[in-house]
Amino acid sequence: MDSAALRRSQLERQLYSQVRDTCDEYSLLAPGDHVMVAMSGGKDSYTLLHVLQKLVRAQYPEVRLTAVHLDQQQPGYDGAPLRNYLAQSGVAFEILSEDTYSVVMDRLGPEQTYCSLCSRLRRGILYSAAERLGCNKLALGHHRDDGLETFLMNLFYSGKLQAMPASYVTDDGALSVIRPLIECAEGTIRELSALCAFPILPCNLCGSQSGLKRDRMAALLEQLEKESPPLRAVMAHALKNVRPTHLLDRDVQAAWAGRPAELQPKLPSPRMPSHHRALPVLSAPAEDELGLR
Repeated sequence: MDSAALRRSQLERQLYSQVRDTCDEYSLLAPGDHVMVAMSGGKDSYTLLHVLQKLVRAQYPEVRLTAVHLDQQQPGYDGAPLRNYLAQSGVAFEILSEDTYSVVMDRLGPEQTYCSLCSRLRRGILYSAAERLGCNKLALGHHRDDGLETFLMNLFYSGKLQAMPASYVTDDGALSVIRPLIECAEGTIRELSALCAFPILPCNLCGSQSGLKRDRMAALLEQLEKESPPLRAVMAHALKNVRPTHLLDRDVQAAWAGRPAELQPKLPSPRMPSHHRALPVLSAPAEDELGLR
């Protein structure tokens, strides 16, 4: 085995273990699930499908996967590489087509961010397709860095503490949206994608804008990680290590106070008897104690 093949095998095992543990911890997969895997044509969705296929074959034989790609009719779009990849993957798949590109361009000016509206339109189409196909879950390719950047954007610009959950249920309760890669580092995904030579489709919409807030958050994390290499890992751990008693949201504090007994934290350690006492070197009584008021 040459060095590239060896490195690919190492990365596949690493991502497989992380996705397996995430699915176990958050109960993302269960027997009988029919999971739609959203395929954008980027490195993240290719990696998601690649790892999920291995995981389902090994541990979830009763889970079905259907890959779905949406052609949004962007200028210069060529979906042939993705179609060929899916045809050879052995997974069931569909290619959808809807001109969301024109909708975004008509509604938004060049100074406005395209991503939010584009994402909402795409998500709605995928929800409808999932219902038609009988899928009960939709798997998205968001990874650890997406979650951290979203957390910082909400903190700095929206005034709320919110990241990306591993799973959530749509408002109508019909579909569970899952993120199996949410604890996987983008750098690991990027490296595996290159070694696997996934046929990446460029996005001519998001890629046409510069100075986006998300790009600024990514640059901030990159800069800070140069000073503290485990920064992203520490931040990701913090999202799973919340201290509600030390936040100012009264609803969160009330919910924490009423938590069930099995969620009670460990009792604090007994106070050490050998604390040093600081004795006063100067003191004065209050004026009212001296009768001066």
